[in-house]
Amino acid sequence: MSPAGAQKNSALTLVLMVTSASIGGTLQYGYSLAIMNSPTIFIQMFINETFLERWDIQLEDYQVTLVWTIIVSIFSLGGLAGALIAGPMTIRFGRKKCLLLNNIFLMAGALFALTSRAAKSFEMIIISRVLVGINAGISMNVQPMYFGESAPKHLRGALSSSSAVFAAFGVVLGQVVGLREILGSEPCWEYLLASNAIPGFMQLLTLPWFPESPRYLLIDRGDKEACINALRRLRGCEVQSSELDEILQEQAETKGIRPPRPWELFTDRSVRWQLISVMVISSAMQLCGNDSIYFYASYVFREAGISDDKIQYVTIGTGTCEFTASIICNLLIEHKGRRFMLMGGYIFMTIWAIVFTIALLFEHYVSWMPYLSMVCIFTYILSFGLGPAGVTVVLPTELFNQAARPAAYMIAGSMMWLNLFITGMIFPFLVSGLREYCFVPFGAICLLSALYVGLFLPETKGKSLSAITSDFHKLNFKGQDTKCASQNTAQYQLGEVCLSTAL
Repeated sequence: MSPAGAQKNSALTLVLMVTSASIGGTLQYGYSLAIMNSPTIFIQMFINETFLERWDIQLEDYQVTLVWTIIVSIFSLGGLAGALIAGPMTIRFGRKKCLLLNNIFLMAGALFALTSRAAKSFEMIIISRVLVGINAGISMNVQPMYFGESAPKHLRGALSSSSAVFAAFGVVLGQVVGLREILGSEPCWEYLLASNAIPGFMQLLTLPWFPESPRYLLIDRGDKEACINALRRLRGCEVQSSELDEILQEQAETKGIRPPRPWELFTDRSVRWQLISVMVISSAMQLCGNDSIYFYASYVFREAGISDDKIQYVTIGTGTCEFTASIICNLLIEHKGRRFMLMGGYIFMTIWAIVFTIALLFEHYVSWMPYLSMVCIFTYILSFGLGPAGVTVVLPTELFNQAARPAAYMIAGSMMWLNLFITGMIFPFLVSGLREYCFVPFGAICLLSALYVGLFLPETKGKSLSAITSDFHKLNFKGQDTKCASQNTAQYQLGEVCLSTAL
């Protein structure tokens, strides 16, 4: 095969690998967020009927809302559990096999959801949401790691941020499938909750055909030949000595060092600011309130003055906004850099939160204010997709070495899911309690996040791990003469150029 043909073939391999991993991965996260909005009223009726039939108790409205909020938000606790077990799973099974095994939780969750109505058990819906949450928690950690370790350096950010593109696509897909004309009707809501099994089956059929992460193969398993073969398939050309040497150097630097536990990173001064940065940005991603809009879109749009019969169609626009913005972020991230996209996204979100608050204050005095409120929600989500959604998942891959990366993702994922749970639980009460000022706390979070990124987060675009480590060394050991460990000369076997092209 000619070099041009081999490179074209490898590009196709990379695109298909990303698609296969994502449809059973982060797509599930967005899909599971979105599908819970449409059947809200039907599942609430089911909860009331179940209590009435079992215990002859007629629930008050606030009690139904509380049970419904638990059903919705328990997804986040499942995600937290998934984030905690993702690290050990990736070390033991590898990135690709971990994604495949993750479908066990998805299929079990779909089965519980599908049979909950026949069993007359809302508890089965709660169990289903926990299992689906575990699946999403694992995939949100493992998939960006898999992509970041498989991508060439100049595409590392774009490939990792594609996880956000598929999460946003999952939101749109969930909103469309959740229309009353499709599966969002009263007779079909259990099929809607179980429909996430279909992308999972597609991943099980396709992902085994693609290679494992080359870095995992060489650094964790010590299989140089398998690493070279994976690189050949993913690059479609001769394996460059510079790329192989970089992986070998990282292998030499971590040789004999066991992967650290998450709690051990907190006592390692050499990664102090990397860890703080990942924790702050991962928390801000959920505390900004964007993903909670998908949980409770009906509440938000009703508060904004949109009529009930139009809400389900307007809601699709929210997912479309984030999907469009995620694609734009994916195209721009390697040109504008992580820091620019992240800070710009949070600044715009702050502005739109302020405009949204003003629009809500004047909605009873100016006839067109409800439409401005709706525009603000769209632009808020658009700004989120342009920066935080795509960049946040990239950072742990770029800020930590191979050994520490699983633990870093566990901490980042834990912060993300814990804060999503907190925000999801308080969001409906925040909307009803603060009313016109419901987005003021979120605007404040966005402003503080933008300030942190501007003051403390170095740019990582196109940099090697050693260069990024050197940038953070200035923060970690400010005012000290301690030499950065990454500057020590590591002894490793130089990689040779492999002249064979992809088969």
